[in-house]
Amino acid sequence: MPIAVLAIQGAVREHLEALARLGAEARPVRTPEEIAACDALIIPGGESTTIGKLMDRYGLLEPVRQLAAAGKPLLGTCAGMILMAQKIEGGVKDQPSLALMDIAVERNAFGRQIDSFEADLDFQGIEGGPVRAVFIRAPVIKSIGDNVQVLASHEGRVVAAQQGRLLALSFHPELTSDPRVHEYFLSLR
Repeated sequence: MPIAVLAIQGAVREHLEALARLGAEARPVRTPEEIAACDALIIPGGESTTIGKLMDRYGLLEPVRQLAAAGKPLLGTCAGMILMAQKIEGGVKDQPSLALMDIAVERNAFGRQIDSFEADLDFQGIEGGPVRAVFIRAPVIKSIGDNVQVLASHEGRVVAAQQGRLLALSFHPELTSDPRVHEYFLSLR
């Protein structure tokens, strides 16, 4: 079964290309039926309020929740991480959320677009040296539940976490040539 990338907004093409370089069958998805037919799902970065509202409008929130409940791996990068969080700080009052992970996130925690940056991270579970991370209007994880494992931090702030087969990242691994984060995600299948 294919790996799906939610193709509503954001770095869809970049995730598809990263997966293709690893030899994974990957496709963009936009409907509940396409989501139900996938083996794993990536929710890319973009604008979390917009993505959430579009997911709600097109009936995609529940199919993604069902995918997670079935034990299928999900990766949320940047906006995707925000959508996966149970609590969103700095969000719009009626912002739709998947509420899948026992985490609280703060939107735009590193500042505005002009404050975007790259950093090397020690990523638990990934060998071969630091992972290069691209942060663009990035959120951070402010708190985690008992079943959530911290995978990476930047300057004392949690930027990657895992709960079972759910993986949430503040940064954009698809914007680098390093395949290891996508490999790690694929290993969760």
